[in-house]
Amino acid sequence: MTEIRRHLGEQVEDMVAASLARRGMAIVARNARATGTRGEIDLIALDRGELVFVEVKGRREGGRLGPERPALAVTRAKQAKLRMLARAWLADHRGELPRYYGLRFDVVGVIVDRAGAVRDWEHLRAAF
Repeated sequence: MTEIRRHLGEQVEDMVAASLARRGMAIVARNARATGTRGEIDLIALDRGELVFVEVKGRREGGRLGPERPALAVTRAKQAKLRMLARAWLADHRGELPRYYGLRFDVVGVIVDRAGAVRDWEHLRAAF
């Protein structure tokens, strides 16, 4: 991953985490990793009793790589990977988590312009 793409990813994840917190969601973890697995979960939040695993996808306005909408980059293979990461993370944190009654996987796609201003924001609750 290039330094520019890494920076964009961090910038968009910061925006999404702040937005979710303003909406009353408690951020439980960021860039969460689990024992014995490769990859990470961008954000984990608690939303009115549901534990939410959030995949964040960011793109620059006018970029030519990837689908037209960033959220569409979360393919079936990526969904399966996120489910596996979530299971492993939950096993690692058994007994340490706040009470929750359900699990949910959300996807947030964000398009920003060259100055970093948001041009499009799509939050898919219970995306898969």
